[in-house]
Amino acid sequence: MADAFSLVRKQDLPPPGGYKPIPFKRIPAKTYFSGYAMFAGYIGITAAAMYLYSINYKQIKKDQIEMRSAKMAIYPMLLAERDRAYLKQLRKNRDVETELMKNVPGWQVGTYFGEKVYKLLPEDTLVDTIFHEYYAHSSSRDWHQRAYLKLRS
Repeated sequence: MADAFSLVRKQDLPPPGGYKPIPFKRIPAKTYFSGYAMFAGYIGITAAAMYLYSINYKQIKKDQIEMRSAKMAIYPMLLAERDRAYLKQLRKNRDVETELMKNVPGWQVGTYFGEKVYKLLPEDTLVDTIFHEYYAHSSSRDWHQRAYLKLRS
């Protein structure tokens, strides 16, 4: 039996004729567009983008005009609703004061122990109440929500 190390081994040699030469020169990148073509493409894309931007800008302006017109049309109704709610709350405050002070002798609603608070104003003048007076007979939760409205947003 022959020893594995005693067999003749062939040395790895270069192929006949030698190896190919090693490329060491710089190979320039493949150019798809010339400088003029890239400049023309830039101008074309910019022009198309400006056209699309102008179309979009006109649409945005049209939408803004429509929204402004809608707001101006609905504004008087919103003011009327706000005033209606204000007067409703004032009436509720007056009714609660009437109910609360019905057993107090000589108490007149809207006065301070029978004396007018605003002496120089005519009888039919509406006096705006202060914040705490307006919410005097509301729940504390309603008062707190309205007082700290800016903190909730």
